[in-house]
Amino acid sequence: MATSPSALLFSQMTPPAALEPEFNAWYDEEHVPARLALPGFRSARRYRSTEGTGEYVAVYHVDELAAFDTDGYRRLRAAPSARTTAMLDAVSGFTRFTCTVDTEVGTMPDTAYLYVVAFAVPADRVAAYDAWYEQEHTEMLMAADGWTGVRRLVVVDAAGGPWTHLTFHHLSTLDALDSPERGAARAAPMRAKLVEEPWFSRSRRSIYAPLPVTTVPSNESGPA
Repeated sequence: MATSPSALLFSQMTPPAALEPEFNAWYDEEHVPARLALPGFRSARRYRSTEGTGEYVAVYHVDELAAFDTDGYRRLRAAPSARTTAMLDAVSGFTRFTCTVDTEVGTMPDTAYLYVVAFAVPADRVAAYDAWYEQEHTEMLMAADGWTGVRRLVVVDAAGGPWTHLTFHHLSTLDALDSPERGAARAAPMRAKLVEEPWFSRSRRSIYAPLPVTTVPSNESGPA
């Protein structure tokens, strides 16, 4: 795509195993197309957990945060279809995070795995958190074979979790998580200091595999 999105929506949920086919049909036939028809919505990508939890993820890329404040989007949320209401009543583990894109390094191909790291960063530690990523962590991870991109996000609206900052790591292979470069990054001095702080150890890490693309982005080819 020509330019990167400036904002996105990240949502997680787990359908009952018996409803997975119906859940996926609902997402691909109704939920995603209804949003991509709205102004400002650029593309969508769906993922499923590789860790056996049954969790699914949807990521919507938008031109700006204003895409979530249009009359059309408000109507979708305020008056969901009967199919949407029934499905949302059936799922568990629902989260919804609206984010702005802080920084991007590398590329985010559609075929990449998505490794999501979530932090609840205290306000007085945001500068240290940013410095760690910008001066140490990102560069060390990007040296690993298969680590294709790092997209850092700031949460501006959240439901279902305490997270204030998310990082999307895009991987062409899960072997990158076991690489010597990642091992070195996890032992590096700036991280060693942060890991001593309670908020740092309460982070969450999740790994997702991309689902086949079944919908066409509204404006242009979108990122992973």
